Amino acid sequence: MRHAVYYAPAAGSLLHRLGSSWLGRDAVSGESVSQPPVEGLRDVTQEPARYGFHATLKAPFVLNQDMKRIELGDAVALVAAQMDVVTIPKIALREIDGFLALVPEGAESELSALEQLCVCGLDSFRAPASEAEIALRRNARLNPRQDELLLRWGYPYVLDEFRFHMTLTRKLLNEERRHFLHAATEHFAPAIGAPLEIDALTIFADSPFLQKFEVEERFLLRRADRLKVAS
Repeated sequence: MRHAVYYAPAAGSLLHRLGSSWLGRDAVSGESVSQPPVEGLRDVTQEPARYGFHATLKAPFVLNQDMKRIELGDAVALVAAQMDVVTIPKIALREIDGFLALVPEGAESELSALEQLCVCGLDSFRAPASEAEIALRRNARLNPRQDELLLRWGYPYVLDEFRFHMTLTRKLLNEERRHFLHAATEHFAPAIGAPLEIDALTIFADSPFLQKFEVEERFLLRRADRLKVAS
């Protein structure tokens, strides 16, 4: 079994409903949901649907044999308690390296700080990546810095290579891009251009049998206004 720490919108929220519908799968309930009637959508969302609608903060890892799952929950709760809610001024739809994703416009430094705390603060729970995992990652033609990060942290797109994003498709062919960009723009119209609160860390987990990630626990980030003492 692998675990991961993601941002995922709260169950029942607008973005959760839009993302689950687009991917055809709700990672909270684990159930399939109806997708919009877009030709070819099932094919291009099959891979991201396995992971559920999310943004990666600590990529999937096998739990270190010296650690227990309950200890991971305690550690994620501690990280959440140290970080304030991050407000993204607005969400945009973009193409990243050939796939479509929802990305932030603004708050990049705050999101990077949150990601760094998750990557570094939780790394003792990660078993070292196997040679097969490293070889698979290297198939993506990593640059030297990404390869260095892969060997140190088990994932190449961390720290200075991190980009907060919520994946919507696999890598698209040239002839597919306009079609799915139009469809995604229409589907996510209620969220595009709107602000978004990154208000929680969520532990996802998969199993060798299901090969799909589902939500296990969600931990709220702290709100600075709660810490103010009345004068």
